[in-house]
Amino acid sequence: MTPTKPTIDTAALARDRLARLRAGLAEQPYDAIVLTEPESVLYATGYRSMPGQVFRTHRMAALVTVTDLWLVAPAADVPAGATVVPVDRISPFGRFYVESTMPDPVTEVADRHDGLAPALAAAVATLPSSARLAVETRDVPADVLAACGDVVEDGAGLLFSVRSRKLPAEVELLAYAAQLAEAGIDAALAAAGPGTTEAELAAVVAGTMVAGGGDPRFVVALTGERSALADAVPSQRAWKPGEIARFDVGCVVDGYWSDIGRTAVLGEPSARQRDVYSAVRAGEDEQLAAARPGLSAAELFGIGLDAVARGVPRYRRQHCGHGIGLSIYEPPIVAPSVGTELAEGMTLCFETPYYELGWGGMMVEDAVVVTSGGVELLTRSGRDLRVVEA
Repeated sequence: MTPTKPTIDTAALARDRLARLRAGLAEQPYDAIVLTEPESVLYATGYRSMPGQVFRTHRMAALVTVTDLWLVAPAADVPAGATVVPVDRISPFGRFYVESTMPDPVTEVADRHDGLAPALAAAVATLPSSARLAVETRDVPADVLAACGDVVEDGAGLLFSVRSRKLPAEVELLAYAAQLAEAGIDAALAAAGPGTTEAELAAVVAGTMVAGGGDPRFVVALTGERSALADAVPSQRAWKPGEIARFDVGCVVDGYWSDIGRTAVLGEPSARQRDVYSAVRAGEDEQLAAARPGLSAAELFGIGLDAVARGVPRYRRQHCGHGIGLSIYEPPIVAPSVGTELAEGMTLCFETPYYELGWGGMMVEDAVVVTSGGVELLTRSGRDLRVVEA
């Protein structure tokens, strides 16, 4: 059953996100921050670029102060961007033509600047000469860094502090995206039987997401020995009785991601299938029981790893979960070297999958929000090993 999409005023949410960012900025030793990651630009401006989702080389930025906001974007983004950011606060670059029956400044944006760096420099030039800037990450091209001026600080800590602890509306959208992914898996299993192909399973998952207003981003629906291939594209392989089907799927709703995993067997599971799944499930169960504000990501990793290892000897993992939001992977990553502590309002996915070549793969993955006393599941479906009638 497809869940009901929450009624969220996305314009109001964008204003609330910007207000949170500005409140954090007001406490920093710098006056402005330059954002270059597409998700951070969306966080601050409310503008979600379609070209930015299609072209790997797409470049854009935002300049944020406590009183001003600039979107720096290709001219092709300006017509859509101007619906959420005033056109006089967009610094465009490149060439793109659009016409209007009435005088409109949007039609005059082509060839304003010849690249991101000069367009960003033009926005920075509107700041007082004494303004101190931070960049979201120093891993940006030298020309962009130079466009920020002589005094550049590291703004990664600010971005983590505001983006990692979600607003209530953000949690609602993340929960809905997760439940759409679940609904897709449920629908696929309800329609499945002997001979159903991986591609057919994936089509049902994706179709359910689309019907609910989601944008499918990845649909891993693999059967038999192929279920051990962590992120493979579904094939025309037919599901056979006695085999595993492993799902790892996600979609985007209004910019917010889901990443959900479930496992099924066609017909009666074997003893080993039940035992391995019990171990995998125990890993997530113990994470869910232990997670709370103040627990470090490294401690949470160890809890999940140790629980699975009691049932699966030599169990190895590089991580047992990750933050999720406007990006599918956000800090903190639940990994052995990550000392970041969980905090109320963080949203994460917990997972302890197992992959064995020649046998298959199993996983259960769920989204949670950290509360004052622990965590609350954003997913609704059962986490048991699913059994499909053969």
